[in-house]
Formats: sequence, structure tokens, C-alpha cells
Amino acid sequence: MKALHFKDVSVRKYDSIILQNIQWTLHPQEQWAIIGPNGSGKSTLLECLAGKWPLWKGQIDTGQNGPLREQVELLPSDYSFNRIVNAGAEYYQQRFHAYEAERAPTVRAILTDQLRPIGTIDDKSVDLAPSSISEENLLKITHLLSITHLLDHPFVTLSNGETRRMLLAKSLVKRPKFLLLDSPFAGLDTHSRQVLHHALKVLTDEGTRIVLVTTSTEIPECITHVLELDEGRIARQQPISLFRSHPQHRPQLPLPSAEHLARFGLPHTNNFEYAVDLRNIRVTYGSEQILKGIDWKVAKGEKWALSGPNGSGKSTLLSIITADNPQRFANDFDLFDQKRGGIGASIWDIKQKIGHISPELHLYFPRHTPVHKTIASGFFDATGVFFKKLSPEQLEKVQEVAEILHVADLLEKDFAQLSKGQQRLVLLARALVKNPPLLILDEPCQGLDVQATEYFKDIVDAICHNDERTLIYVSHYPHEIPSCVTHFIKIKDGLIAEQTRIKQTENQD
Repeated sequence: MKALHFKDVSVRKYDSIILQNIQWTLHPQEQWAIIGPNGSGKSTLLECLAGKWPLWKGQIDTGQNGPLREQVELLPSDYSFNRIVNAGAEYYQQRFHAYEAERAPTVRAILTDQLRPIGTIDDKSVDLAPSSISEENLLKITHLLSITHLLDHPFVTLSNGETRRMLLAKSLVKRPKFLLLDSPFAGLDTHSRQVLHHALKVLTDEGTRIVLVTTSTEIPECITHVLELDEGRIARQQPISLFRSHPQHRPQLPLPSAEHLARFGLPHTNNFEYAVDLRNIRVTYGSEQILKGIDWKVAKGEKWALSGPNGSGKSTLLSIITADNPQRFANDFDLFDQKRGGIGASIWDIKQKIGHISPELHLYFPRHTPVHKTIASGFFDATGVFFKKLSPEQLEKVQEVAEILHVADLLEKDFAQLSKGQQRLVLLARALVKNPPLLILDEPCQGLDVQATEYFKDIVDAICHNDERTLIYVSHYPHEIPSCVTHFIKIKDGLIAEQTRIKQTENQD
């Protein structure tokens, strides 16, 4: 492929100008990383390069015949199953339902486009059409991404990190000349990130051109140039060597005043000794056992960090606590000192005491919901749609939490109009708005830039700096763990691999 030239490109989405006057040339043999704060236009720039978003002004000169999109594969940051595989996951809790795993397509079926039969006879499916993907190519790509062992697994049973590697494999089996990746490291454990770094190096050595959106702290070795966006404009573009020798340090967002945080208040429903008491928790899908006997107690006021590799069972464990997994009925546990299924322990009673965010919730949240309703839906544990009128106190709380997380100016926009990082901040506001006694934050900083991540950690520390708030915090990055965390638990292969309580002096360092 020849050089690509962005000539004075501007892009408008809805009623906002996202990119302005972009002048950018991508020469052969160059591999680019796009960085910048949330809402700066990074994902939109990738979409333009993939031919998936129209230009408002300017043009992209490909220097060749034929549309660029025929040679480009774009892996978006939201890895939306329904758009990519055209079947399978349709709602938030689906991956936790055993019967869904029985009818969902396997990883092999998705990678080889063997999702639908070519017809039926007497209501019985006819054999699938032959795949255009050779077994040799399939095994080469799945080996490169370390997912060969998952080929015959139903895709809805995969962890977030495994799903990301599967969808990257789906792009790679097409042998694209140009690979566009939006935040490919988000949600990956340490091993998976190492696998992806190696895979990108192999691909570039074989001639694939790569452009990826990432953070300034996660730029692969194969990258040769960096383009930084800020408020829809190019702030700088330079070789990676120059970028690394002159790092840019953005000022931290100021924390809200002590008075502002004090108005957030303490939880009102704290009449319990243990938020979580799990006893011999087991979850099985078909012949595969995901959780193999988990015992875990979380006392009121404790702050836990939950870790473990992709596929270890973390999300499944949390789905028991948040009442999203139907196999909770087959297990023995107490939540907020109430036995599962006991009087006063309905799903909605439990959810009312939990503020929750996860990659699954983000994936399935209704896109065409106004931001103020998205945040307010946290009062009712609804996914954006509710029919209750908000009280003056609730309206005030929505505004207050939006201001704390710097999304107050987005309240009248649709969720779909926001960048992925802005969407994540809005969902964090949704988790906080009802001031719950238990916060379950599953990879909450996924999609946030460095500045927003540090700011959010400060907010979590501020509102959890008391004995009344309980926290379960999941992240694959140690630097994303708030300093308020006092306990660590690690899950591996469906079992507890480690439990640790850190000393108070260590927590203060």
C-alpha cells in the first residue's frame, strides 16, 4: 500500500465537530499509535481511516485504485458481539446462562464464518457452507494469539480478555493489509498483553500495517510514530524515539472540595456485618467447571482488590454477588447478612445496595439514552429505561455526581454521542449516584486516559475513606488500584489462589 494523506479533514458527528483540520500522512513501513485524552477524537479518526464515517470537510488520498475499506480491518473498542458475529449475545446477563452456552456458536464457528446453515429440510439444519478460511491459516492465527485451546468453546462463555483475542483473530484470518485497533490492551491480563505485543511484532514483520489507539503508557515495540490528539486537533506527531525522549505530562484534574465530597454522604443502608459471605460457590457450564468451590467473606467497610488471569472466573464470581447469574440459586451464600432466597433478600433488594460497573454492562447499555437518564437509572438498577419520576433530591444527586466526574456538560447528550472514555465516566457516575454501601467496580478504568484514571482513583479513595463503604475493585493493572484497598484476593482456574491483607502502614505509603 502507498502513502495515505489526510488533507484538511474535519468530521462532524450529530451536532458536534469531532475532528478539525487533520493533516496527516502515513508512509509505507510506518506503524502509528494514536493517543490523547478522552473525547479527543481518537476512535473517530480510526473510523475515518476504515471508511466507516463520512468526512465533513477535506479528503483522504489513498494513492491507489479501489476503496481503502476493502483492505482494512477495524477492531473497535466495544467489541460488540451482535455487530461482529451477527448472532449470539443479545443482553447483559447472557454469558452467565448455561442454556445460552449450549446454543451459542463456538469460537471456531465465528472465526470460520460458520454461523448459519445454508438451509433446512424438514426443520433440520443442512450442513454449513464450506469455509473460505483454511485450517492452516486458522491454526496459525489462533496459535499466535494463544486461543487454539478455545476453538471448540461457545463464545459466550469466554472472558472479556479471551473475547478480545478471539475478535482480533477474526480480523487476522482475513489477512488484512491494514489493521486498525481501538484500545486493544483494555481488559487483558499481563500474559494476554504480552501475547498481543508479540503478535503485533510478528504481524508488522510480515508486512501488515498497524494503526492503534492506545495510552501513552502502552505503546507496542513495533510502533514507529505517535500522533497525539487534543480536542479534535493534532497536538503533535513525531517518531517514537522523539516521543519517548520528550514525554508530555498533563496536569491532574483538581479533586472536588472537601465540602463537595462531604455532600456525597455516607451510605444509609449499612445495618449489616458482612456484605458478602460465599460458601463453596460452584458454577458449571456443560462439562466445564468455572468456579470450583469459592469461600470468601467481605466484612462491612473492607476494601478488596480482586485479580486473576483472563478466564479465571472473576466476572462469574461477581455475577453471583450482583444477582445476574441464574446458578446463584444452586449455591449457598449470604449478602448483607441475608441468606440467598430469604425474606427481604430479593434481587432488587440486593441490587439496591450495590453500585456496579463492568465491561458487560458497558457493552449492552442502551446507546440512545440521554446521559442524565443513564446516570439516574442507577437509582432503580435499570439499564437506561425507567418510568419513575425523580425527586428533587435525586435530580440534585445526578447533577452532583456528574460534576464530580466532569460529565455535567454532557447531561443532555445521548450516550451514543460520547466517546468510549466519556461513556465509561457516565457509567461510573451511574454506579455512584445512589450512594450504595457496596461498590463493585469491575475494570472501571478501562477506556479512560491516564489523567482520568488517576482522577477516578482519587475519587474512589475519597468516598471510600471511611468504615461504612465496602469496595470490590477489579483491575489487571496494579497502578489502577486505589490506595484505600486493604485486602487482595486472586482467582486462578476457578479457585482462590491467594488472599492477603496488607498492613496499614503499607496502605499509607
